[in-house]
Amino acid sequence: MNKPFVTTVVGSMPKPSWLMEQIPLNAEGKQVHGKGAEWQFSGDVLEKALDDATRLTLHDLENAGIEIVSDGEQRRKSYLTHITSQLEGFDYQTLTKKWTRNKRRLAEVGRCIGPIKRNASILRSELSFILRETTLPVKVTLPGPMTVADSTADEFYHNEEQLAMDVAVALNEEALELEQQGAAVIQFDEPVFSRYPEKVVSWGIKALDRCLEGLSTAKSTAHICYSYPMPGVPRPIVDSYPVILDALESSKVDELALEFEASKLDPSLLRRCPSKTVLFGCIDNGTNDIENPRDIANKLLTAAEHLPPTQIQAAPDCGLVPLPLGIARLKLKAMVEGAKLARQEFGK
Repeated sequence: MNKPFVTTVVGSMPKPSWLMEQIPLNAEGKQVHGKGAEWQFSGDVLEKALDDATRLTLHDLENAGIEIVSDGEQRRKSYLTHITSQLEGFDYQTLTKKWTRNKRRLAEVGRCIGPIKRNASILRSELSFILRETTLPVKVTLPGPMTVADSTADEFYHNEEQLAMDVAVALNEEALELEQQGAAVIQFDEPVFSRYPEKVVSWGIKALDRCLEGLSTAKSTAHICYSYPMPGVPRPIVDSYPVILDALESSKVDELALEFEASKLDPSLLRRCPSKTVLFGCIDNGTNDIENPRDIANKLLTAAEHLPPTQIQAAPDCGLVPLPLGIARLKLKAMVEGAKLARQEFGK
């Protein structure tokens, strides 16, 4: 879409209470990198419920006016383990604890116990379903290789970079198949980029670029934020964007999904990535307060002082799964209204 301030989402949407138990993301024994919360159904009934939850997400996004949609990750207990648990080499039956996100928190994680390989399609049926349900462009999300390495315990490679590179090969195989199926955007979630800027420069960009080899029609996106807000877990905002944006400017990725709202980062940072389309984070997933459309429009117009508006998309900072569903709906509607205002006023 070659128009100013296209509206999109980062990925996740809240799950209805009838689909999954409602617990904090950092609940003991059910970490987002471990086994996750429990479904309210099982068997064939669960499959039908997941279909209906995906339809509900699409309805909510289309009703709000979102122009590039996702399935809201309704079929995933975790944005990450839904993918990694289907790769050969990871064990999620016996979890262990590991400090993640540069010692932000001690998490229960799966273990890498052998070579990482993709033996079968992971998201084929899920993408096929959403493509049948909507005519809008569809985004599919995958966890990035550096984030996978940080979110698992390496008991096989004993080399973080080598683990990440093998993960990247597997993700690339999946991405090529998703592109062939008709995904418009394939996003790699790399929240750990903000926590380890030195690793981004050393090998993170190389691993990300390996994920993208051979992609030609789908847009590729790297999502960088400061991770989900969690009750009782500090969320320090460190000054890492200047380093990682300089590094990402030289990468093969087409788009960058960046957090600006909760972190209050300076939009002038956009000058560091002039060749990229930027999903400009203007919705905070850590508060129930509904953003004002006028404020959103002003922020998008300020961003357009540093990057052409056709290279700026309106998006939340991160996935909206931490929020109540009703709040997420209102926030998306505010974002769409703000983008409309900015589009109307640009160039006046």
